[in-house]
Amino acid sequence: MSEPTGLPPVAAAERAGALADGVRCMWMRGGTSKGGYFVAEDLPADRDGFLLRALGSPDPRQIDGMGGADPLTSKVAVVRRSPRPDADVDYLFLQVFVDQPIVSDGQNCGNILAGVGPFAIERGLVAAGEGETPVRIFMENTGQIAIARVPTPGGRVTYRGEARIDGVPGTAAAIPITFAHTAGSSCGALLPTGHAVDVIEGIACTLIDNGMPCVVMNAADLDLSSAETPEALEADAGLRARLEAIRLKAGPLMNLGDVARKSVPKMTMVSAAKNGGAISTRTFIPHRCHDAIGVLGAVSVATACLLPDGPAQALARLPEGEAKLISVEHPTGEMSVLVTLENGLVRDAAVLRTARKLFDGWIFA
Repeated sequence: MSEPTGLPPVAAAERAGALADGVRCMWMRGGTSKGGYFVAEDLPADRDGFLLRALGSPDPRQIDGMGGADPLTSKVAVVRRSPRPDADVDYLFLQVFVDQPIVSDGQNCGNILAGVGPFAIERGLVAAGEGETPVRIFMENTGQIAIARVPTPGGRVTYRGEARIDGVPGTAAAIPITFAHTAGSSCGALLPTGHAVDVIEGIACTLIDNGMPCVVMNAADLDLSSAETPEALEADAGLRARLEAIRLKAGPLMNLGDVARKSVPKMTMVSAAKNGGAISTRTFIPHRCHDAIGVLGAVSVATACLLPDGPAQALARLPEGEAKLISVEHPTGEMSVLVTLENGLVRDAAVLRTARKLFDGWIFA
């Protein structure tokens, strides 16, 4: 970044010294989340300590950092050029806990993923094409590849467009993302227990991982009407205790080990669709109730709808054909997942996301 003209020599020197103490960072909205995007080589050796300080954790308000006092706004993407022949960049997602001194790489994030392609192009990690630039992204957390198609008219990233996604006001440029071979990316198998239904704490659950480990339950089995707001669900201490008891038992069954200090699995309660979609959801991530649903969480729930048995399958309304557009409803709208089947098995899934650059500069911790 060039020095502004007109600064006195002393002021310019002081500014240069201040920048030397900071780390270059781009803050972006990716899908329905928000966080800091870093080139891996720019981060200090004490990466986790730096990120806790940068986002202001642990503190419920994150008042001394850039975090937004919510898991959805306390996220980080670490991006580097990939040495792999099948990828352009590697992407590591880090969840910075709000009120605990924890930086976790135990999950992926498909929303923050939406900003990785634009960020990689803006940082010169990927050369922009004319019109549209496909960016092949190796997701380090799960060992899978996603392809994001970034609009680059005139060889420059644009964030302006007419695409809308629920949970985000206004419109932005469309960034379609295709996921392939995500089954079992964290748990080793699509159904880590080998069953479509496992009974935990008296509740029938589908333990599934098609890009995001999820525990899928019928909301009615938890005495819910399915019309509750996220705020009401989060205020229900009894419900949160029941969900956490199920989650702690599900973790080892899903090959995730002790999940007491992990951000997976997500806990999704499903019911019949209310607004013409395939299924309705309420998701804890895992201790706060999501205002929407995560991208890969939606992919896992959509896949659960296709199982021959289980809570989601029993409630879902599905289209015919090998390519199924499955609308997953959530508290602030819906997310459409295009699932393509091949010989009865999921071949790939695609979602439409948007992203927006919020600032580019240095962050200090």
